[in-house]
Amino acid sequence: MSPSRPLAVRLVDAAGRHARVAVLLGLLLTAVAAWFAATHFAMSADTNQLIARDLPWRQYEQRFDAAFPQTVDTAVVVIDGRTPEAAEAAAAALATRLAADPATFRNVRRPDGGPFFDRYGLLLLPPAELQTTADRLIAAQPLLGPLAADPSLRGVMRALGNAARADAERQTELRRPLAAVDTALQAVLAGRTPAFSWAALIGPPDPRTLRRFIVLQPKLDLGEVEPGADSTARIRAIARGLGLDAAHGVRVRLTGPVPLADEEFATLGERAVEITVAMLVAVIGLLWLAVRSTKMIAAILLTTIAGLIVTAALGLVTVGRFNLISVAFIPLFVGLGIDFGIQFCVRFRAERLGDVAPLAALHATALGLGSALGLAAAATAAGFLAFLPTDYVGVSELGVIAGVGMIVAFGLSLTLLPALLVVLHPRAAGQEAGIAALGRLEGVVEAHRRGILWASAALALVCLTLLPWLRFDFNPLHLRSPRVESMATINELLRDPLNTPNTIDVLAADPGAAAALADRLAKLPEVAQAVTLASFAPADQSASRAVLDDTAMLLDTVLTPIEVAAPPTDAEVAASLRETAAALAPLALPEARGLSATLARLADAAPAVRARASAALVPGLTALLAQLRVSLAPGPLTMPALPASLVADWRAADGRTRIQLFPRANDNASLERFSDQVLAVVPQATGTPISIRNSGRTIVGAFVRAGVLSLVAIALLLYVVLRRGRDVVLTLTPILLSGLLTMATCVATGLALNFANIIALPLMFGIGVAFHIYLILAWRRGETHLLASSLARGVLFSALTTGMAFGALALSSHPGTASMGVLLMISLAWTLVAALVFKPALLASFTSSSPPSSPPASG
Repeated sequence: MSPSRPLAVRLVDAAGRHARVAVLLGLLLTAVAAWFAATHFAMSADTNQLIARDLPWRQYEQRFDAAFPQTVDTAVVVIDGRTPEAAEAAAAALATRLAADPATFRNVRRPDGGPFFDRYGLLLLPPAELQTTADRLIAAQPLLGPLAADPSLRGVMRALGNAARADAERQTELRRPLAAVDTALQAVLAGRTPAFSWAALIGPPDPRTLRRFIVLQPKLDLGEVEPGADSTARIRAIARGLGLDAAHGVRVRLTGPVPLADEEFATLGERAVEITVAMLVAVIGLLWLAVRSTKMIAAILLTTIAGLIVTAALGLVTVGRFNLISVAFIPLFVGLGIDFGIQFCVRFRAERLGDVAPLAALHATALGLGSALGLAAAATAAGFLAFLPTDYVGVSELGVIAGVGMIVAFGLSLTLLPALLVVLHPRAAGQEAGIAALGRLEGVVEAHRRGILWASAALALVCLTLLPWLRFDFNPLHLRSPRVESMATINELLRDPLNTPNTIDVLAADPGAAAALADRLAKLPEVAQAVTLASFAPADQSASRAVLDDTAMLLDTVLTPIEVAAPPTDAEVAASLRETAAALAPLALPEARGLSATLARLADAAPAVRARASAALVPGLTALLAQLRVSLAPGPLTMPALPASLVADWRAADGRTRIQLFPRANDNASLERFSDQVLAVVPQATGTPISIRNSGRTIVGAFVRAGVLSLVAIALLLYVVLRRGRDVVLTLTPILLSGLLTMATCVATGLALNFANIIALPLMFGIGVAFHIYLILAWRRGETHLLASSLARGVLFSALTTGMAFGALALSSHPGTASMGVLLMISLAWTLVAALVFKPALLASFTSSSPPSSPPASG
């Protein structure tokens, strides 16, 4: 082989002449890479590593996390009960068991429950709400008195009997309690566990009292795709062991950062079989249409798989471990690797027309296509490497790995692929390598080239006018499936302004500074309330204490009777049931008559049934009475009275004090205003809305900067190789047009860019660059009728293969992944239109005015 021959030709010739050796070396390289990848594989699921940590807003996050480490990597257990008593009992039992497992959970706390809130909960209510609660308790004296004196099923019957003897107005007020007791006892008679609440009988049920929270920090395995899977399984096992299920009137759900991330990756695995099958069918079917040879298909797929394995190994060598973004090198490599394989095999198929010998056909393929493949690989690698200097670390590492992958794909396309073609020895093509329909299209394009160019220019202008309406959805929650438990729970919490996760945190130097700053921030239009440690020990408690003191005085003899009756026997319970049934029967209220019949049935039932009735009604009653005695006489509420766990959530070890701000609304526009207003006062503020906003801006900025760098780098590379500015413009203009059309289509269809589908843009850019380099180099060589050639066939089927394969992602249950599949198909469709319609019209216009320039020196 002459050293003067282009490198691509020399590599292909050598691989063809020593095909078996080349295949063995390729297999050996793949095996070594596979061993290295398997033994050194590392994957980080830590999303905190995806964006540079030295950005100012990231440093503010880190400072807050360092001050309050218990707020990092948390899971939230949401307990809903059919009654307030069931919710509280379940939360207390579950929190106790979780705290007893320090090997799995580092920190377990109840932000809305426990002894402190049992004692001071009423005192912390807003004055108007406290007054309403006090009025209801006072109105319930006739019911509470007999119950406190005889906290048993007999006492319940006496209380209802007394109510039956009241005047008509009082009887009407008892309609709801009578119906509630009737429903509970009917459930007991039917063998079910009733949902009965004494607290709900005193006043209208408040939905907030039916929900409790536990916040915990599970120990994570960040080497797993679902780092919190073990802790989640442990929580669910403990809940099952405690009988916290629907049958017992309790629902336990998990949400928060850890479960949200875990379930997102679990969602990605849904429909994996269907998506994989769709991809394989699409790839193999379109490869067959492209090359019409099972042996060529095998060669392309084997080369692509080998390149993927080698790239994975080199990626681990380069960056040490993959992250949740950098693993996207897999579809990037497959898409472009298959493109190289299709281009090579389609050209090889064309060169074998007339039964040309395989080695001669390989030589001709390398001579005609080697420069184009090399330039496409170099340009695409430069485009990917442009992400390296951005602050989006996830994509920066992706750019490095994908850039290396393009060199690998190019190298294997000139060595392993031709060697496999010689070893497998596919049959020579029996028909023309081009596509007749594309040939006819070329005639139409040439005849109407001016109209096509003017129409394209007009479309570009329309697209430019639509760009301001292109949406980027900054909210990562919108990428998650609303069907999974963690996301459904978050959506439900977002409707509760007091429990929304979209809060902002501010650090003040000390409690005094926190109080002053909280007052200022609370006045902002988008701030619903500002909470500090002082909120749990209000300075002015006089009005609330006056209400509590009055209520406690009026209910003193009710809640603390002089004498409490001894527990009744079963016979005494049965007698009280019959007596109350007789007292209720004459009343005009339908609820009274219904309960009378139920009591009569219960009196005639077995003692075990009455025991279950007592178990359903009495424990909740005794708990309520005990709670009222404590909460109506809370004692002094001062800063020293606050529990250490509560103080730790609001005051850092160095004395800095936390201010938590709640938004008035949770839609994207409101949260944006909420963040802007707070940041205008405190630039160091942090929290979910600010992180979402700044993450979005960082990511968009990274793609914009990388896009500009990619264009500059590719333009310079093309200029160095093509040596003519006009040809650089002819190469890049169709790429820019297809990009504009893609963005305009997103606007027209309402498809927003997001953190997931934006990853599709580098793949589309890389494929577009490759397509147009193939076409411009063929044109420069003086080739005519490009659309009727094997090159156009390769471009068509490469686009279709990539589009259909990765378009299958649209079937995903994960909304972000599905949107990526949709964007891929839209972008590839316009890339194909630009390559097969606009580009030929553009080239035809220049061909008619001046001949193509001479081809560049190959290498």
